[in-house]
Amino acid sequence: MTLPGTPARPFGAVLTAMVTPMTASGEVDLDAAVQLAVRLVDQGNDGLVLSGTTGEAPVTHTPEKSDLVRAVVGAVGDRAVVLSGAGSNDTAHAVRMAEQAADAGAHGLLVVSPYYSRPTQEGLYQHFATVADATDLPVMLYDIPGRAGVRISPATYARIAAHPRVLAAKDATGDVASVPFLRQATGLAWYSGDDGLLLPFLAHGAAGIVSVSAHLVGGAFAEVVRRFDAGDHVGALDVFTSTLPVVSAMNGAGAQAVMVKAALQILGVHPNRELRLPNVAATDDDVAAVRAALIAGGVLDAATVPQ
Repeated sequence: MTLPGTPARPFGAVLTAMVTPMTASGEVDLDAAVQLAVRLVDQGNDGLVLSGTTGEAPVTHTPEKSDLVRAVVGAVGDRAVVLSGAGSNDTAHAVRMAEQAADAGAHGLLVVSPYYSRPTQEGLYQHFATVADATDLPVMLYDIPGRAGVRISPATYARIAAHPRVLAAKDATGDVASVPFLRQATGLAWYSGDDGLLLPFLAHGAAGIVSVSAHLVGGAFAEVVRRFDAGDHVGALDVFTSTLPVVSAMNGAGAQAVMVKAALQILGVHPNRELRLPNVAATDDDVAAVRAALIAGGVLDAATVPQ
């Protein structure tokens, strides 16, 4: 497919880092994944990221990842960009993941810094370049030092940005002040990897967001971007402020997949909140807190919600 938007927004503006629905017995539920993908695109998402951390990529396996890409691309691939995670601390494994994603029909790759290994900057560059060389798919880098234990340096960004298939970065460093400098130095499209930083990232010229909360407030995030682009910054702030209860509930405990699956169960989108170990499903107290946040954020009508 032709990527949406402009070079400034090669993957669109609002992408959901999608959970991987499971059956009650812990199998990947492809039918539910398709239904969720259609719902997200209908609600205003430009793209979906499959098999990221929120998608439980560390505990899903090769056939499951490929089947997930095929199913979702088949359902929404003519309306949204579908990226697949090619993240591993083993470069050869990341290459295989990239190749399998390409074979399954993914439109692009999300390539995270090798976690736990804490490579040097040269190692980071070689890892990213090797994965980007493996297919013809466009690449979004993913910088998340809180999980990876290492941050991509400006010099490494400048080097890897010269690769013709590296188009964008998902930035979960929390360092908003660095965004305009990195954008200027690299020419890459910049995406917030933190839900709460959408507006300040847009103010620094970012393309948009790869979000967990967009499972629930993707339409609102799309409206924030539309209003910001139109110069209605006060209106953008008002809409964004309305999402804060949901943003806080989905991200506050650092267990995004856990909380999103609880929210989807509450909304009746999926009948369970199953995850694979080492993640465990939300507790009843967690579910109550998520329900309250959905009500406070206007996603759920308190008068119609069973307690």
